[in-house]
Amino acid sequence: MPHSPEDKRRAVLRLRRIRGQVEALERAISAGADCSPVLQQLAALRGAVNSLMAEVLESHLRETLGVAGGEDADPVAQAGIDQTMALVRSYLK
Repeated sequence: MPHSPEDKRRAVLRLRRIRGQVEALERAISAGADCSPVLQQLAALRGAVNSLMAEVLESHLRETLGVAGGEDADPVAQAGIDQTMALVRSYLK
C-alpha cells in the first residue's frame, strides 16, 4: 500500500488510467472490434496492472522490512529487496 501522499496520488492516477483502459476495452468489445486490437488492449491492461502490483509490492516490502532507503537503511536488506523486485518485475513482463 502506498504510504506517502505522493505515492498515493501516483497510485490513484495509475488506477484511473487503468480504468480508462478497461472502459476502452469494453467499448471495443461491445462494438465488435477485431480480435487483434482487443488482444493488444488486453496485453496493455495486463502490463499496467502488473506494474501497479510491482510498485505496491515493493512499497510493502520496504515498509515491512523497514528499508525505506534512508541513511540508516541496511545496505544488505536494501540490495535484497532490489534483487527480489528485479526478479518479480522480470516475471511480470
